Amino acid sequence: MSYRHILDGKPLDLPVGKVVCVGRNYAEHAKELNNPVPTSPILFMKPSTSVVALEPGFAIPQDQGECHHELEMSVLIGKPLKNADEAAAKDAILGYGIGLDLTLRDLQNKLKEKSHPWEVAKAFDGANPLSAFISAAQLADPERTAIRLTVNEQVRQQGNTSDMITPVFKLLAFMSRHFTLLPGDVIMTGTPAGVAALRSGDRLQLTLGDLLSCTTVVA
Repeated sequence: MSYRHILDGKPLDLPVGKVVCVGRNYAEHAKELNNPVPTSPILFMKPSTSVVALEPGFAIPQDQGECHHELEMSVLIGKPLKNADEAAAKDAILGYGIGLDLTLRDLQNKLKEKSHPWEVAKAFDGANPLSAFISAAQLADPERTAIRLTVNEQVRQQGNTSDMITPVFKLLAFMSRHFTLLPGDVIMTGTPAGVAALRSGDRLQLTLGDLLSCTTVVA
């Protein structure tokens, strides 16, 4: 079944666009991977074919080394953005959700060692499981919201969007100076520390504040 964006429980008549991601937007995550903390956002993209529904379950690649979870707050774009300021960026947000930036970590590390692009480790089919979205008005302060991931009832990742190096609205404005953001595009806003490998059969619970909770399984 093909993916469709869902907002407040209703399917949207919006295309599933590109996914624009930011690397190392939480300092503790950069440190855990022995990466320097960036002075400006590190951007990369995933195609629409990477997007799948988070619930009720999703698959991970087999025989390609470890596939790591990276818990992130996701942002659904509802208006075009180009060279936007922070106020325009905030106004263009249709909804908020939660998702996983899946990463083939062993493969990514090998590609990095060779100074090769690493899209095949980040942008493969199914690399971006997403929850349904809640309307932007429901989230009182997207720049101060808790996110949490448990795997098999053990806390793996826990953070707050207030810990982002580049906050949400500033991040979208920065992205819009490089890539035009269109309705149906999704922004992944970075992951806190605690990334680790997933295994088939793992049971996951992802939460965004007290407004959104998703339960899923690795198929």
